[in-house]
Amino acid sequence: MQLRHLRYFVKIVEAGSFSRAATTIHVAQPALSQQIAELEEKLGLQLLQRNPRGVTPTPAGEALYREASSILRQVERLPGIVRSSAGEPHGTVGVGMSAALGPALTGPLIAAARTAVPKVSLKFTIADSGSIKSRVQSQELDLALAYEDELVPTFAREPLFRHRLFLVSYEPLLEGADSIPLRRVAEFPLILPPRPHIVRAILDRACAAAGVSLNLVAEIDLMSSTLAAVKAGAGSTIMPDGAEMTGNDWAAPLLIEPPVYTTASLLWSSDFPLTSAGDAVRRLTVEFVAGYVSRARLRGVEWIGPECEQPAARRRSPS
Repeated sequence: MQLRHLRYFVKIVEAGSFSRAATTIHVAQPALSQQIAELEEKLGLQLLQRNPRGVTPTPAGEALYREASSILRQVERLPGIVRSSAGEPHGTVGVGMSAALGPALTGPLIAAARTAVPKVSLKFTIADSGSIKSRVQSQELDLALAYEDELVPTFAREPLFRHRLFLVSYEPLLEGADSIPLRRVAEFPLILPPRPHIVRAILDRACAAAGVSLNLVAEIDLMSSTLAAVKAGAGSTIMPDGAEMTGNDWAAPLLIEPPVYTTASLLWSSDFPLTSAGDAVRRLTVEFVAGYVSRARLRGVEWIGPECEQPAARRRSPS
């Protein structure tokens, strides 16, 4: 078995057909089929199930796909690991970021990395926190800055800050108020992410403890679409980002009382240590986010990360 067998197999599974994979990797389809036939012969198992729409992996194929993907990612990291051994971090680091944090942080973090770790290339994925955490578990990403609810032990983590949840609407709901009791939140139509989204899980738990039932009118799993629906007057939403995600023409977000928090943590796999480049990006991200929180003085945010990497910031209670 050779690495090319694994590469071809992984590409076929991801493409869902031999023809699409052949186009992607620029290998003739008959040659690709022959490579997979060799692989199946060596293993003595059928790996792909042919169907009218293409191919799907058999149970054996699914197991091979998981392991082969992991092996190929380790091989991709080898040049950076070797070059980093000479001193300066070198290589590509996959970074995931919650969609709630990505718009504000991605660009400035790239600029900071170009100065601090010029030989490291960042490969960003912006998605919901649950998705990027799954991609860290599967080793598709090295690091993720994500909101958390339950602290899953398969991750190594560095909690950075807590962020209170806000009720966000386009038109003012309570004139002159800057906060709203949770029981009053239940009076307004809400557009929320579906379960098992982090914010939804936290809200469900807080509402159960308070004996409150929310007026849910729709579920949307994409933040930009949620905000578009709120702007159109379909309802309000709840999120940890308040005014920063809405703009000057929106009503001032209302802090929910009593406080309901989500925690933003930097995560990486507890099973696979970070490369030199990955660890350099981890340290840079902690320092960068600490400085950002200190400068921006975001409403409802409390820094809980390491003091030593936040020289200009002060721990403070959320306003």
